[in-house]
Amino acid sequence: MFRELHPNIKIRIYTSFLSRLAGSMVFPFMAIYFTREINAVTAGILLLIQVVVQFLAGFYGGYLADVLGRKKVMVAGEWMKVFSIAGMILANSPSFTSPWLTFFMLVLLGISMGIVNPAAEAMLVDVSTKETRTMIYSINYWSINLSIMLAFIAGGWFFETNFFELLISLLAISVFILWMTKAKIEETYVPEKKAANSFSFKPIIKSYAAVLKDLPFILFTVGGIAILSIEFQRNHFMAVRLEEEIPKQLFSVWGLFPVEMTGVRLLSLLTIENTLLIVLLTAAVTKWLKNKPEQKMMYLGFTIFGAGYSVLAFSNSIPILITAVLIMTVGELLYVPSRQAILADMIDETQRGSYMAMNGMVFQAGKIFGVLGIMAWEAVGGLGMAVLILLFTFTGIWSSRLAILKRAEKKEQGKIKRVDAAS
Repeated sequence: MFRELHPNIKIRIYTSFLSRLAGSMVFPFMAIYFTREINAVTAGILLLIQVVVQFLAGFYGGYLADVLGRKKVMVAGEWMKVFSIAGMILANSPSFTSPWLTFFMLVLLGISMGIVNPAAEAMLVDVSTKETRTMIYSINYWSINLSIMLAFIAGGWFFETNFFELLISLLAISVFILWMTKAKIEETYVPEKKAANSFSFKPIIKSYAAVLKDLPFILFTVGGIAILSIEFQRNHFMAVRLEEEIPKQLFSVWGLFPVEMTGVRLLSLLTIENTLLIVLLTAAVTKWLKNKPEQKMMYLGFTIFGAGYSVLAFSNSIPILITAVLIMTVGELLYVPSRQAILADMIDETQRGSYMAMNGMVFQAGKIFGVLGIMAWEAVGGLGMAVLILLFTFTGIWSSRLAILKRAEKKEQGKIKRVDAAS
């Protein structure tokens, strides 16, 4: 089945794997770099600026993908990525080090990713079909998790001692991805000719105003934010809770290989378990999902995912936490490809870039709620957070269900209008 997919899809999966493999060896550790070179407070501010700039660039990139076509925007973004990584190498060479030049290049890199990602997402929708999307997103999700797992191992081992060499490897992979994008990817969307002022802010605002008026899509986005807000609790309130509440203790499986377990180590263990399970179970779950109703699978996935995370919110039993991660991962494997496939059916094909850029709000808003979770936990405790997670799960299901019903209603009204016009 994979061999029969459009070449663009296969190329994008390969390049996305390589890009995340190389990038995740470096970028998750940049807080350490800026803390070491400047200070912790400045490091946090700089990285926040980079995230905001990338988020805003995504809106412009999504609009450009609808105005210029997918390939042109992706190639331009990949060129910018190569230039920014080359600048980071210059700023961290054996004879010259500049954290401020590194930051400037990191911001430029964020802009490049903001430009590339919506165009690439729109391109995947262009060349996929309703029958293949669940499988495509499952494979892509598996690829992402495998690359991140391998990259974290390599980055954790080499970042502090071989940062310069990691940047060189990142540049080499980025040049290869640029070549693949330029030489192998086919254009999938030829836009109508635009007026001379197409690149000013007015048409951009008009484009996104149209997206914001699409109530079913906005409701679906709200549902996505509710679910992603749960996932982002792991690296925020749950990390703090486990560090404070899990005492040092010996842990072993069936009395074998006892190790000293702390809250931080347990969080790392649970994260590795989640990633490994995704890598190992994706093929089986994807096969099982074939011909299953996407909506039911998404709702089931939301429910199982929320139930697993609600246990993680309060339990201090290591075996129970490990079991909860297994449950949560199964839910994740069910809802991620199903939701992506439904999302692809909900967006206007003439504005796919803008819609996919707007969908990026799901991740950014989820991160914000993740940070707020720490304060909420201080106020309501672990059991209170478990209840809040279940409420967010219900919100995700209800909002997504309402969005799908309104989309169907909107389509039905459109059919009636066409019939009336024809008669």
